[in-house]
Amino acid sequence: MSANNIGTGLESIVRRFADARIVVVGDVIADEFVDGEITRVSREAPVMILRYESTRTVPGGAGNAACNVAALGGRVAIVSRVGRDRAGRAVTLALRDAGVETRGVATDASESTPTKTRIHAGIPHSVHQQVLRIDREPKPPDATELAKLADRLSSSLDSARVCLVSDYGYGIANGRVAEAIAAANARGVTTIVDSRYSLTSFRGATAATPNEAELEETVGAPIRTDADVVEAASRIAIELALQAVLVTRGRRGILLVERDRDPLLLPAVGSIQAVDVTGAGDTVMATFALGVASGASFADAARLANIAGGLVVMKQGTATVSNRELVDAVAATRS
Repeated sequence: MSANNIGTGLESIVRRFADARIVVVGDVIADEFVDGEITRVSREAPVMILRYESTRTVPGGAGNAACNVAALGGRVAIVSRVGRDRAGRAVTLALRDAGVETRGVATDASESTPTKTRIHAGIPHSVHQQVLRIDREPKPPDATELAKLADRLSSSLDSARVCLVSDYGYGIANGRVAEAIAAANARGVTTIVDSRYSLTSFRGATAATPNEAELEETVGAPIRTDADVVEAASRIAIELALQAVLVTRGRRGILLVERDRDPLLLPAVGSIQAVDVTGAGDTVMATFALGVASGASFADAARLANIAGGLVVMKQGTATVSNRELVDAVAATRS
């Protein structure tokens, strides 16, 4: 099939995103960005002094995945937990403003919202760079909380085509929630998993979207070449009974491995000099999930995800890609 025909087909898929409903379950993180200008070296210690300029807080983790689904035009609900704190209020409001249904987000007064504070600094007239990250991590939810979240998830999945699992290791996708995910998959809900540390816990899911480092850790073997990536992804697909594995590879693009099909290696789209890769994996899996939910093949969903990933890494901070941006970018591939 010609590039022109592929591009036309991809455009039609993106235009069907509005008909897709996706439920995202996983760890909502508050991504906090503190910006400032480096003014001088401190007299107290050999460190730079940052003159504070601004702070902004946006949804990260599962929250960023949900925001990307909404920005791309899909209908999306999220099931998660936040603390009853400033960060929790900020991300919940931001999710609602983005068009994400938040009835499945529980508020825990006894715990804080997981927060990643990134310090961005620069000299006058320069692009600010991330110089430090501070992580605040809560305790995992207990069995009672997980049971309540599982009930919310089961209710939310009644009218959803795809369940997108965004597991950053803070415990939301454990216990009864993991059982609810498996039950949904068993009754035909497409389940796409992105798990930072526990991919093997989701055997029997429809697809997984690890990056190369996560894939390497999962198989317990070094990955050096394209052949190594194909072998590792194929092994995981067989061992976990997955229909597809989509591996994000940074500036080397994306690899898709499906059962009984040749591997699909997609080179990175756009500039290989990324501005910021924060949350890029969330954009890729959200686009992939929307493609699948809209009736696309895994291959076409991967092509769209690759294009969206190339767009989002050219933006500062935790960002999203809009439906219009993706349509325009797909159209540009045909010219």
